[in-house]
Amino acid sequence: MSRSGWGDHAWRLIHTAPQAPALHMALDEVLVEEVAAGRRAPTLRIWEWAGPAVVIGRFQSLRNEVDRERAAAHGIEVVRRISGGGAMFIEPGNTITYSICAPLSLVEGLSFQESYAQMDAWVIEALRELGIEAWYQPLNDIVSASGKIAGAAQARRGKAVLHHVTMAYDIDAAKMLEVLRIGREKLSDKGTQSAAKRVDPLRSQTGLSREAIIARMVDTFRRRHGLHEDALRADELARAEALAASKFAAAAWTHDVA
Repeated sequence: MSRSGWGDHAWRLIHTAPQAPALHMALDEVLVEEVAAGRRAPTLRIWEWAGPAVVIGRFQSLRNEVDRERAAAHGIEVVRRISGGGAMFIEPGNTITYSICAPLSLVEGLSFQESYAQMDAWVIEALRELGIEAWYQPLNDIVSASGKIAGAAQARRGKAVLHHVTMAYDIDAAKMLEVLRIGREKLSDKGTQSAAKRVDPLRSQTGLSREAIIARMVDTFRRRHGLHEDALRADELARAEALAASKFAAAAWTHDVA
């Protein structure tokens, strides 16, 4: 298989109403499988969250990463995604999340580091246009001089690659430290002030609304690669809803690595 370019594909945009965390996990799996099977064009999906969540990586220990009692006290749902990487603390108005489902040919022959850099180049350009001197920091972060902006993760399914990114628009550092054990350990000697510095939100760096930043991201993607408005098909949504109920909202999956 020879490597394809971004311009070789007819990219589609999905940006729907807020959805539950487990459904987002399921949509990633369904859409990457649809792209792999050739039933869906390569797709950029902008997520809207219906509620707060902690999203842990496929191979992370639930016990080691999350204080489940504190999460429950804050009404935070804990879900496990199909890709690797670290835990993400999500609050709907404070987070910008997107995923790209692309043919594997787009990253054919690239190392994991090269594939991450390639998949995030467009959003780094968008951030720079907003006045943030952002760059890719291996293996899976987008950062600026002020701190970490975003973390990425990937999974491959057949002939497609899933690449998704969670960006901090704003952050409740105190709540994050209550819920994420790993963050608490790393920052225990420095307190929440250091937590705010480790993850430096886009709101403080740009002064722009979350919606304005998303609009710039989409415009940059469209200018670089082409992008046409699309929607979830009824069969895709039905499959994802069933998968959310049977897998991603089920204890067996969430507790798979206890």
